[in-house]
Amino acid sequence: MPQFQYRAVTPEGEQRSGAVEAGDQALAVQQLQRSGLIPISVEEGSGAGLQNLLQLKLSLGGSSQKRVLQFTLDLATLMRAGVSLDRALEIMRRVAGDAETRALLENVQEGVRKGQSLSAVLKEQGGQFSRFYISMVHAAELSGSLGEGLTDLAFYMERSRELREKTLSALLYPLILLIVAGLSLLIILTYVVPQFQQLFDDMGRALPLSTSIVIGIAEFIRDLGPWILLLLILAALVFRRRLQDPDARLRWDARVLRLPLAGSLLQRLDTARFSRSLGTLVRGGVPLLTALQIARDTLVNQAMAEGADTAAVSLKEGRRLAEPLQATGVFPVLALQMIQVGEETGQLDEMLLKVADVYDREVANAVQRMLTILEPVLIVGLGLMIAGIILSILVAIMSINELPI
Repeated sequence: MPQFQYRAVTPEGEQRSGAVEAGDQALAVQQLQRSGLIPISVEEGSGAGLQNLLQLKLSLGGSSQKRVLQFTLDLATLMRAGVSLDRALEIMRRVAGDAETRALLENVQEGVRKGQSLSAVLKEQGGQFSRFYISMVHAAELSGSLGEGLTDLAFYMERSRELREKTLSALLYPLILLIVAGLSLLIILTYVVPQFQQLFDDMGRALPLSTSIVIGIAEFIRDLGPWILLLLILAALVFRRRLQDPDARLRWDARVLRLPLAGSLLQRLDTARFSRSLGTLVRGGVPLLTALQIARDTLVNQAMAEGADTAAVSLKEGRRLAEPLQATGVFPVLALQMIQVGEETGQLDEMLLKVADVYDREVANAVQRMLTILEPVLIVGLGLMIAGIILSILVAIMSINELPI
């Protein structure tokens, strides 16, 4: 029978750890609950596998987002186990691993003990909790199911983090490859080629065209490279400042959506984020109009955000969601069709979450396909450029020595 390592707390807040034998993880959890413990993590074997989402200890080196995610997971776990809000915060404060987390929990617990709602207390924590987060907690409080609401919220945050990290991780290798390729070419052109240039100048012979081109490029980069780099930095700063103008940003984002490959990928990425946010809010009991206004803030592309604003105006006039979104022309047709079906069947929240799942998979597949093409192109391109430089040098050397080529 498998053995499961567990971490748990007693109703008095004392930590317990050990091992239990059970047929599966669910039976192990039930066994701990029957013995009067509140399980926090239950992992098979020595716990060397993937860390359970219900672990209580906060990551010491994590970012603010990770801290908020772990706070949500811990509070949801304890409240679903039947622990009161004040008692759950007390347990979390006792086992907090760092001073920042402990201070946050003390502030939240102090506000709750004064009679404030959890959403009101979180709103006072200096912007650590987003408008979306606070709205979800407030809706869960109104419905009387704070534990369930926090669980849905934690699931949303975890899926959003996974999508972001998968996309960034997939793009990391080509980015490193591109940087290494650029540095390699820069070293060859600014250090290696000039060594041969002095040799060719001493020979006083006319150089082949390919060699002259390579030497000319090397001289250009060596003499004007720093100025070009400075101009690029200044141009980037001017462009960034220009994008702070709402009209300019709207025009730029509209053009981005029309790009052949990147536009479609960014559109699907924003659609997945927007649909998951809106679906989670609606499922949590937030009114559709309010949920739409909150989910709008998760859109990065301002053209799509403008479309969400248009849909919000139409909702105020009594129209449905899919029609005004479709009129904007910036959202994928499949997503709009699924949203329309959700409205007609009265299952809008379920359909929005399905839209998010569909476009999560599409983004992952699209990124993988792009990398499958991009990686060999970068490798072959770098190899051809370096080979071309080496061959141009060899041609010049063989020409100087009057050897047959």
